Amino acid sequence: MSTVTFQPFTPSGTVFAPPSKSDVHRAIICAALSKGVCTISPVALSDDIKATIGCVEALGATAVIENNILTVDGTRMFENKTAELDCMESGSTLRFFIPVAAAGGVSAVFNGSGRLPERPIGIYTDVLPQKGVVCDTPGGLPLQISGQLKSGVFYVPGNVSSQFISGLLFALPLLKGDSDIILTSPVQSAGYINMTIRTMSKFGIEVDMTDKGWHVRGGQHYIPTDYTTDGDWSQAAFFLVSGAVGGEVTVNGCNIDSSQGDRKIAAILRDFGAEVQQDGSSITVKKAPLSAVTIDASQIPDLVPVLAVCACFAEGTTRIIRAERLRIKESDRLKTTASLLNSLGGKVKELPDGLEITGVPSLSGGSAEGFNDHRIVMAAATCAAGCTNSVACTDARSVNKSYPDFYKDYAEIGGKAIL
Repeated sequence: MSTVTFQPFTPSGTVFAPPSKSDVHRAIICAALSKGVCTISPVALSDDIKATIGCVEALGATAVIENNILTVDGTRMFENKTAELDCMESGSTLRFFIPVAAAGGVSAVFNGSGRLPERPIGIYTDVLPQKGVVCDTPGGLPLQISGQLKSGVFYVPGNVSSQFISGLLFALPLLKGDSDIILTSPVQSAGYINMTIRTMSKFGIEVDMTDKGWHVRGGQHYIPTDYTTDGDWSQAAFFLVSGAVGGEVTVNGCNIDSSQGDRKIAAILRDFGAEVQQDGSSITVKKAPLSAVTIDASQIPDLVPVLAVCACFAEGTTRIIRAERLRIKESDRLKTTASLLNSLGGKVKELPDGLEITGVPSLSGGSAEGFNDHRIVMAAATCAAGCTNSVACTDARSVNKSYPDFYKDYAEIGGKAIL
């Protein structure tokens, strides 16, 4: 178990947002489904992206990266009619590829590691058998599917994970007939669904929004295209919050027109009282007196750990609500975020659907568990911008899941991580 020590520091400097992991996942799938050759850039080879590359290759495509440019050749996509797909710890990869493989008529076995075998897939095992797909599972992974996905009406809850909806959206244009996705509960993380539709449109696929969900015409064809990825707002947030609690930080490469819901970090930091300036794709956040706010996290779950860090330095009591889905992430992120901050001198109360954080003058530092969760470890790094003593955190290498260059970029704003 690798441990990293974050020393107290005053954040100052400029960093470029890494490529959006969410955007890259989607682009790789669309490129492979185009049955042609596409480039995607820039791309950072996080563990989750390696999982998605491995899955398109298992289905017959090839993907080669050079100088942060990923070339995907989908010419032989779906030529492999039996495949084993190792999704590693990536929930996006798993939930995107189940219907995609089914649309290709592939008999596939899905495996994963970490907490992924325990994370929900029941929506698919409920819905897909009604549309020609046999699902065999002990309740999680491994999952074995066979049969050919058929078009039709898909009734899907919107409050478990938007990834199930995105997975269907990728697959349904490939089918012969038209399909409808009808929501049975209000959708959460709608920004990620919009991102999926936006990426698909760049590859020539049309999706129509309806009163109850989405209509997808069958018989469509993904068109090969060269794709430029967005900067990642959810990762930029760690540096922006560092500026808000301890200094002044600029992050470049943040597209303000992005469909990423996490771009709301700028508005939330303004609400806290931080000085926030945006100039094109550049955003600067400077420390100022912070005051407690109430945050509805239903559309921005990935921001919760770092927003909780910010709340520790805000006068009053901040409430983060509608965040119950965080319990089924890489860790139970409500529990692990509270544990992290309380172990460093914070005052955090765990609620059934969120967190209640009472501000303190500063965090004391100390030892904390990373829970093998990349966002918890990066939140610990952010804490060091307002700690009086160093922060020792376990599971240092878990950041590779989403952000392999995190420690290098952290150093660009003055962060000191001793590995």
